[in-house]
Amino acid sequence: MSQHLTDAPSSAAAPAADDAERRDWWRDAVIYQVYPRSFADANGDGMGDLPGVTARLPYLRDLGVDAVWLSPFYASPQADAGYDVADYRAVDPVFGTLNDADDLVRAAHALGLRVIVDVVPNHCSDQHEWFKQALREGAGSPLRDRFHFRPGKGAHGELPPNDWESIFGGPAWTRTVDGDGRPGEWYLHLFAPEQPDFNWKHPAVHDEFRSVLRFWLDLGVDGFRVDVAHGLVKADGLPDIGHSEQLALLGTATMPYFDQDGVHEIYRDWRQILDEYAPRLRPGAAPSDRIAVAEAWTPTIERAALYLRPDELHQAFNFEYLSAGWDAAELRAVVERSLSAMGAVGAPATWVLSNHDVTRHATRFANPPGGGTQLREPGDRELGLRRARAAALLMLALPGSAYLYQGEELGLPDVTDLPDEVRQDPSFFRAAGQDGFRDGCRVPIPWSGTEAPYGFGPVPGGPSWLPQPPEWAGLSVEAQQGDPGSTLELYRAALRLRRELPALGAGAAVTWLDAPQGVLAFRRDAPEGAAGTGNATEAADGAGSGFVCTVNTTGAPVELAAPGRPLLSSAAGGAAQPVDGDSAVRVTIAADTAIWWAI
Repeated sequence: MSQHLTDAPSSAAAPAADDAERRDWWRDAVIYQVYPRSFADANGDGMGDLPGVTARLPYLRDLGVDAVWLSPFYASPQADAGYDVADYRAVDPVFGTLNDADDLVRAAHALGLRVIVDVVPNHCSDQHEWFKQALREGAGSPLRDRFHFRPGKGAHGELPPNDWESIFGGPAWTRTVDGDGRPGEWYLHLFAPEQPDFNWKHPAVHDEFRSVLRFWLDLGVDGFRVDVAHGLVKADGLPDIGHSEQLALLGTATMPYFDQDGVHEIYRDWRQILDEYAPRLRPGAAPSDRIAVAEAWTPTIERAALYLRPDELHQAFNFEYLSAGWDAAELRAVVERSLSAMGAVGAPATWVLSNHDVTRHATRFANPPGGGTQLREPGDRELGLRRARAAALLMLALPGSAYLYQGEELGLPDVTDLPDEVRQDPSFFRAAGQDGFRDGCRVPIPWSGTEAPYGFGPVPGGPSWLPQPPEWAGLSVEAQQGDPGSTLELYRAALRLRRELPALGAGAAVTWLDAPQGVLAFRRDAPEGAAGTGNATEAADGAGSGFVCTVNTTGAPVELAAPGRPLLSSAAGGAAQPVDGDSAVRVTIAADTAIWWAI
């Protein structure tokens, strides 16, 4: 039994016009994250840019995704890879120009792709004009009220105003120097000192971001990914936490600077702005065409769901799913909690395995469980890739929206052996913060050729802002194109089937089936009246309206009753073999393998 059990073309079909125009497209969309500095370099300076992204959009169309999410490309000193924004309405010269951004959006729309951009509302750069003027004017400047400036504690103000710690390590406060050279007030930065936090209790901050949203909506973007969506509002009085090593508490406890109830008023206001913009491709349709996605680390998934009530944001990243281990019982529990929590507010669940802040899942799954989301060891790469391929089919079979991180469709592992002297993650240089190894998932992806930068830039042997390992020559798009056993062709086949089969993606529930220990098995049925973008019956070679996904998370083959006719397997060679003498009833599924079945 081969990996591809249907006649999959070498590239997925482009989105159909009626699909691109439909309302609520985001409920079951597959959204591809582009980290611009590591995607494609058009001018050969070693840094990815917007023209490079635009040139590669046909690849994403052929891959079969619905939308592209771009990490920040705004004017920035790049103290935190663009998440320190100096001007929210300008493109950093490293990435191109505002005209390049406009060209990208237009080109994406012409290909049937939507575009989501990052917005960073919790903090800005210390080079933002507001902050620079606040420093120049000193204590008492009205502009200081737009941030969190405070006098220090101690006899001479030499101690920070409270005990809050930066996510990147050290205190969350930095002391300023007055014009006469004497130490002055302190300012709050939950991340790097170059990233002062906005004070969202000031009306000017609200006004500014309303304007920023409209600026990019007017340019034509289809939505926003809201960075640190849970962090905008701080508790009154900025109280002490009374606990050191606060990073360990994140996501498990209520913090006075995260997930405060006041954030919801902000997002209700933003939702009204989003709904002002009529659907881009279907005049006269109801609102909900432009969306916002929350990056919200909350103590429970139920708290995350509160950001998605009907008058707030549309989606939130499912970090609980991302953090789950390769274990059937754990995965099932997270899926059930996710569907229940999101269903309670009428929002779709989201599923994500990797992003620009965590170790790629091909490496996480290659290591023993319990290591967290930032790892330093490569682990068993063959095992990691096998599990990563199975995890991809599981994710794409679940109801709701799926997020892919650039390069995961190539099966890229994390680069765990980058020399210290090339690392650029700011938390790597600060003690007691995050591990600081995010550079490993940000290495530029390989496109073609046998020599670095593997088509990332236009010149063989040219520069790359982070070095690529020699073995990536065999993982490039060119190397995998047309190979039926490759990870790239697995993703293409899966995304084509997901578009063609109404039972995939749509809806809000799964029906769990009996399965051996260590195996997940669930059924999906097409919602009443649903139809795929093509002729699902012809495309899937006789597939009915039902669908089953089975996932063997164990390290050994497992025998079970065949739930239907196999459509697609994550294993490149022989994943489900008939049991001798009983081939019509039972099959053996290989270790760490997922299979899609038509019923």
